[in-house]
Amino acid sequence: MSDASQGLRLYNTLTRTKEDFVPIDPRNVRMYVCGPTVYDYAHIGNARPVIVFDVLFRLLRHLYGETHVTYVRNITDVDDKINARALRDFGGEIASGALSLNEAIRRVTEKTADQFHRDVATLGCLEPTVEPRATEFVEPRADGKADMITLIQSLIGRGHAYVAAGEVLFDTASMPDYGQLSRRNLDEQQAGARIAVDAHKKNPGDFVLWKLSSPEEPGWQSPWGRGRPGWHIECSAMSAAYLGEVFDIHGGGLDLIFPHHENEIAQSRCAHGTSVMANVWMHNGFLQVEGQKMSKSLGNFYSIHELLETDTFGGRKWPGDVLRLAMLMTHYREPIDFSVRKLEEAENTLRKWKRAADLAPAAGSQLPVEVVEALSDDLATYAAFQRLTQLAGEATDFDGSGDNAAAVALKTALTFLGFDIGATKVDDTVVAKAIAERLTLIAAKNWTEADRVRDELLAQGVQLKDGKDPVTGERVTTWEIKR
Repeated sequence: MSDASQGLRLYNTLTRTKEDFVPIDPRNVRMYVCGPTVYDYAHIGNARPVIVFDVLFRLLRHLYGETHVTYVRNITDVDDKINARALRDFGGEIASGALSLNEAIRRVTEKTADQFHRDVATLGCLEPTVEPRATEFVEPRADGKADMITLIQSLIGRGHAYVAAGEVLFDTASMPDYGQLSRRNLDEQQAGARIAVDAHKKNPGDFVLWKLSSPEEPGWQSPWGRGRPGWHIECSAMSAAYLGEVFDIHGGGLDLIFPHHENEIAQSRCAHGTSVMANVWMHNGFLQVEGQKMSKSLGNFYSIHELLETDTFGGRKWPGDVLRLAMLMTHYREPIDFSVRKLEEAENTLRKWKRAADLAPAAGSQLPVEVVEALSDDLATYAAFQRLTQLAGEATDFDGSGDNAAAVALKTALTFLGFDIGATKVDDTVVAKAIAERLTLIAAKNWTEADRVRDELLAQGVQLKDGKDPVTGERVTTWEIKR
């Protein structure tokens, strides 16, 4: 364990304060983050928590040791939207009997889960230690790990849940301090206050733990009939299965605080009889696109896959490490405006960093202290990036005597932060096209635009040299990579 681990401070949503992080067991630091619901390709809003908590995972491994951190990120593959997508995509096969609904659901979720894995790998994210699927934790398991049906039975047995109208519901009134995370109390959750009130509920805020399935819906046998679990109980079961009844950190997006995380806490605490579910709750801020809320109706709803593989945003594809940096340039708790301008800024910054890092033959073994200190202050990525920019300047100003320590430190930090630091790549075809465009501009005496093309190439590490063809006397331009 690194001595620096004593300086790690994290903002805890539960207490609304930044606190010294003290793990339950330094030999097994445990973190759970809500993963994707795989009914469709993950959108860029989904990418933010994956990237943010990947950085925290890397930092915890650095501070406590790679084998002393357990990171669980689930996959939700039980969901009514998934059912609808399966019926949409495989309705004909289901109707003909060629596929059961459960088989169709598996096809939908396998396809989208595989794409999610490819996308987040391109964003530079490590695989979590464990990635459970909700469907694997509905029924009691042969290995004895926590499951949803057993948790629900425990809640009923302890007087925290009841059966009504074919559903099992959590009794929010049975938990005196329900609402601590979101700072909502039961008095604020009266009938008509943004919560659907059903006649069979004891309280307006009571939520579903188990609901019956129709013959057309996927289901599992249970003491309450063939049905399927509610959304919230899934994470309570999967986190307990791998991290225990109480663990260190639970993360996710700000939009999950209520009702999802609030209800996770209620289920887990009441089922296990504990005072907390996780000691630290962390939430990343909301994401907008070009100043507007992301929405399909506004036409600004983008998947990670679209940004990586198509020209639908800003008229071009974007490299994974550019998307990663753009997400991290804003502190994780602050709202972020995802824009073409931000991506261009990230791309230019990365280009400068990589050119400087190329001056080092390899990464070193020691991370820059200032980078570790910045990240240890509630993931202050902006301060960490300021240090990277300083190192890039020092590396490019290096006088050639001895080792280029700044370049080595920069390459080490970039590798640690999940950026691709392979040698700077230049597309010959792109350069040739830019040179031809510049020569056309020069012929038209459009010097301003010609200089712009030259400067853009220089920013990419491509230096132009103008000359004349010795035979024809025509202007010719050659280029070289500027280190």
